[in-house]
Amino acid sequence: MTQYETVFTDAGEARITWYAGTKPWTVLALGHGAGGGVEARDLRALAAALPAHGVTVALVEQPWRVAGKKVAPAPKTLDTGWRGLWPALAGPGLPVVAGGRSAGARVACRTGRELGAPAVLALSFPLHPPGKPEKTRAEELLTTGLPTLVVQGGNDTFGRPEEYPEGPYELVEVPYGDHGFAIPKRAPLTQDEALAVLVDGVTKWITALR
Repeated sequence: MTQYETVFTDAGEARITWYAGTKPWTVLALGHGAGGGVEARDLRALAAALPAHGVTVALVEQPWRVAGKKVAPAPKTLDTGWRGLWPALAGPGLPVVAGGRSAGARVACRTGRELGAPAVLALSFPLHPPGKPEKTRAEELLTTGLPTLVVQGGNDTFGRPEEYPEGPYELVEVPYGDHGFAIPKRAPLTQDEALAVLVDGVTKWITALR
């Protein structure tokens, strides 16, 4: 069952789309990136698959997206919106795993421990801007202080799996995937197969938290 909830935060009005888990034991909150919303293929795939495993998925639309703006605000404002949403995310009375894709992954990494999340899921973590590996954001990932899973496309220009430093996190590679986990037509696996790698990796990781 899908439900929608509007939440007022200090950064503006945000929206949660709830996908209720079967006999739920945890909530996975997923924020979107700076270039798109909750319609992203990875977020949709997880929202479709995880409820059968007892995971209620909450897709979070940041206030700037709800307001129809094209450009994401500064990280501090994203964090403010996320913090303001947290009481609603915790409303069901279950542990809330902090997660997101790209900019949303950064928000989850920065705030997860502070908000009491048991773990962090980082989809397409933007390790650095494309072509600028010297401008690393690795510290955000390495200092979550929580069990952390990174799911990264093999051809992600924001950071390929082999570029990641060693650290206290797990990493699942989606072969040939770009920053949005899109797969080239010439690749030896299909788009559906690539998303299955992502979903399987996240499912194994999150169910192990139980």
